[in-house]
Amino acid sequence: MPHTVIADVDSRMKKAVETARMELGSVRTGKASPNLLDPIKVEAYGTQMPLNQLASISAPEPRLLVVQPFDKGLVDLIGKAIQKSGLGLNPSNDGTLIRLPIPPLTEERRREMVKLVKKMVEDGKVALRNVRRDANDGIKVLERDGEMSEDESHKTQAEVQKLTDKYVALLDEVAAKKEKEVLEV
Repeated sequence: MPHTVIADVDSRMKKAVETARMELGSVRTGKASPNLLDPIKVEAYGTQMPLNQLASISAPEPRLLVVQPFDKGLVDLIGKAIQKSGLGLNPSNDGTLIRLPIPPLTEERRREMVKLVKKMVEDGKVALRNVRRDANDGIKVLERDGEMSEDESHKTQAEVQKLTDKYVALLDEVAAKKEKEVLEV
């Protein structure tokens, strides 16, 4: 029984860290990254669709993103969605593809981005702590119902804490790397 609890906690914590990594990937650094456009949704075919399902996104140069829609009729809609996104990018549209020059970040904007990174990482840590709390509550229920001894319960809770510490450290590592990337000129 304890090994199934630990396996479940490990899997849920991996997912929480992966979600945090994906969110951090959308944070703008000084370099062009296709992940920057991940949060953008486009009104197409009567529904809101993620941009990456409507176009291929590439970074041919360090300060340029190129968005090439699969359907040429969506070029204008994609351009408008990028402008409304709040990323501060000005798309140039030539009728078949969209070029997005990535302007260099100001020092003030870099500091704002670092604050955003810290907030995202803290949200990830909260998710990890929620997984830990749920697991510990489940372990206590198993102990109360007699399905797990008190010793097993304490050992399992200690394992859950070790996993939590491991994934929090991993998130801190990811955050440090992203902060360095954001502050790099």
